[in-house]
Amino acid sequence: MTEPSGQGRIPVLDIGAYLAGEAGAAAPLARAIARTCEDTGFLVVANHGVPQHLVDDTFAVAQQFFARPEGDKLALKVGKYNIGYLPFGGQVVRHSPVNKNTRPNFSESFYITRDRAPDHPDIVNEKPLVGLNRWPEDMPEFRAATTAYYRAMEAMTTRLVPLFALALDLPADYFAAAFAEPNCTIRLIHYPPHPSPEDNEFGFAPHTDNNFITFLAQSKLPGLEVRTAEGDWIRPPAVPGTFVVNTGAMLACYSNDRFRATPHRVINRNDRSRYACPFFLGPNHDVVVAPVPSCVGPENPPKYEPITYGAFTQRLLTLNFAHRQAGSSGEYAG
Repeated sequence: MTEPSGQGRIPVLDIGAYLAGEAGAAAPLARAIARTCEDTGFLVVANHGVPQHLVDDTFAVAQQFFARPEGDKLALKVGKYNIGYLPFGGQVVRHSPVNKNTRPNFSESFYITRDRAPDHPDIVNEKPLVGLNRWPEDMPEFRAATTAYYRAMEAMTTRLVPLFALALDLPADYFAAAFAEPNCTIRLIHYPPHPSPEDNEFGFAPHTDNNFITFLAQSKLPGLEVRTAEGDWIRPPAVPGTFVVNTGAMLACYSNDRFRATPHRVINRNDRSRYACPFFLGPNHDVVVAPVPSCVGPENPPKYEPITYGAFTQRLLTLNFAHRQAGSSGEYAG
């Protein structure tokens, strides 16, 4: 059963004063973040400063791209770096903590990461997990819209990382080095109408994200559902112009499961297509992630072995993506 709204369980937080640098704005936000991350792991942020036209432009080019002929899309199909187009049937979510997913997601996706030039040192040196974006050459507005959105989202989301440090009773700058050059990905998603899904069939099967925090621009149609600790499925408050924010596995690791990664799913029961453009924020690939000092002690030993973000990502990608199981090496998927 799905409740119509998570109002009350999923708070709407105004971050405008904090982003403006007002004294005293951080502490109450950090307390609110701690409360919800210990409960549903989901919150909504308002007055975030990202211009609405950047969000609208990204939704528009996503809809235009997914409407293109299948051959045009497949020409940009994902490879070993998980950048570009992921067709229908390309992902079975095998790491779900709450559901044995057996069917591919009823959706198609397009992945965009940091836009690097071909002569960037990480590209020239073939650094693991780093690749060039794949762009439709005859659709320049697609690249323009999504890279503008990427820049704005990276700037806004990294400014919120200190709030999560404070929420974990750490100094505000605790994660500064880890997020000096964060690993971010935009995933454009198209969910066709799915009014009568078969058993164990979802637009996006129940899963947890493998990054630090995810930011989801509000879609015009409902579909996202969040699983509470009690096992109920609720919907985040649908407030236009806001972002739905949720915890990922890296934050769960840092917090030693104080802030667990919350399972969520998507079912598009609407009579028309639904689009989404989640932005995944993670630390640098080379950062070693391990439980932080404030979340371990004699009565609470570490539950996670230290691991680099890149190694963790590679493992999950190989588990979840069919094209990765042929021996390729990977890129971040969210």
